[in-house]
Amino acid sequence: MRTLPDYLRKGMKMILVGANPGDRSARVGHYYAGRNNQFWPILYESGVIPEPIGYEDDRRMLEFGIGMTDLVKRPTRGIEELERREFAEGRVLLAQKLEELRPRVIAFNGKMVYEKFTGRPCKLGLQKELLYGARVFVLPSTSGQNAGAALSVKKRYFKKLAVLLKSLKD
Repeated sequence: MRTLPDYLRKGMKMILVGANPGDRSARVGHYYAGRNNQFWPILYESGVIPEPIGYEDDRRMLEFGIGMTDLVKRPTRGIEELERREFAEGRVLLAQKLEELRPRVIAFNGKMVYEKFTGRPCKLGLQKELLYGARVFVLPSTSGQNAGAALSVKKRYFKKLAVLLKSLKD
C-alpha cells in the first residue's frame, strides 16, 4: 500500500495532523494534493507559513518548523471508508510520535481528527488542555469534501493558528 511519509523531527514548532491521505495524495506522493483541497493557499494567506508553496513542496514544511502526519496512514477516497480498528491503531501510533517528538503545538486538520484521537467532542480553535505538553489547535478541515465550512471560516481559524505560532518564544 502506497501512503505518505511522516515529515517529523524533534524540536518542531508544530505538528499538523490530518485524518488520512486521500487517494490522489497517495498516488502523487504529497500531502493535500486533492484538486479541491484549500490547504496550501490558506496556509500561506493566513500567515502560518512565510511563503507560498504547493503540495509538490510539502517536505519544505520542515524548514518552517512544521511537521506533517496523519491519524491513519491508509489512503482512501473519504474518511467514511476508515474502520474503527484503524482509528484505534492510529491513536496509539500517533500518541507515541507526539510523546517522543514533543512539538510546541499540535494542530488537527478537522474536528473529526481530534475527536477520533481523543475520544471527546471539541469546538474549533485553541483547546483548553495540553497534549504531551503541547498547545492544541483544532482547524476546520480543508478537504474538498468539507463543504460545510465556508472558506472565510477556514481562513479565520488558520489566522488564529498563525497568531498562536507567532506568540511562541523561540
